[in-house]
Amino acid sequence: MAKLIKELSVFLPAYNEAENLEKTVANVISNLKRVADKYELIIVNDGSKDTTQKVAEKLAAKDKNIRIISHPVNRGYGAAFKSGLYNAKYDWISFIDADGQFNFEEIDQFIDTEQRTSADLIIGYYRERRVTWLRKLNSFAWQTVVDVLFGLKVRDIDCGFKLISKTVVDKIPKLESERGAFISSEFLIKAKKHNFKIEQIPVHHYPRKAGEATGAKLNVIIKSFVDLFKLWKKLS
Repeated sequence: MAKLIKELSVFLPAYNEAENLEKTVANVISNLKRVADKYELIIVNDGSKDTTQKVAEKLAAKDKNIRIISHPVNRGYGAAFKSGLYNAKYDWISFIDADGQFNFEEIDQFIDTEQRTSADLIIGYYRERRVTWLRKLNSFAWQTVVDVLFGLKVRDIDCGFKLISKTVVDKIPKLESERGAFISSEFLIKAKKHNFKIEQIPVHHYPRKAGEATGAKLNVIIKSFVDLFKLWKKLS
């Protein structure tokens, strides 16, 4: 039976996700086997303080298609994103958060959208985001500022489920963000500047079963806004 895509790299940014990682990896691998002729899964352990590294090593020992990138200390979501993105080897790259709040079975919709539209990036937006109202408010404020400053009109900048052509990554070799939510915005802003085609599709979002999200911490939010205005000043 023909697969949906020839080759696909997937990476999982992970910080203190020991309780969620095994289930997320199982979900991703089962669907990669179904949709791709060739695939790899990269677990990016961003200096976790729990047993994320041990869980990742156990999973990689059982599957040659799984590899691990480990940061000795926690550097932030942006750093984990860059490690996964720039170390992916195949023509198409996807990622989801390691916390189990997405179902990678929905990759079919991303691949179908790319094949119908010839888009360079297919980005998800939440059908209904399973987070607190404060997190939703923060996201709305962030999205509004990005739209005003850069004219980036997408429904959800920070949704952690995307499909990206490696041609985009090769054209944007330097992302500056290390911490905070800025990394996804920076990537999309620079992709727009290079006139890459972006399509958007809805995805389901499920409640976190274990662990703690870090993106809503005040210091992370402040650093993200600082980085955002620095980029605006540089590009304006």
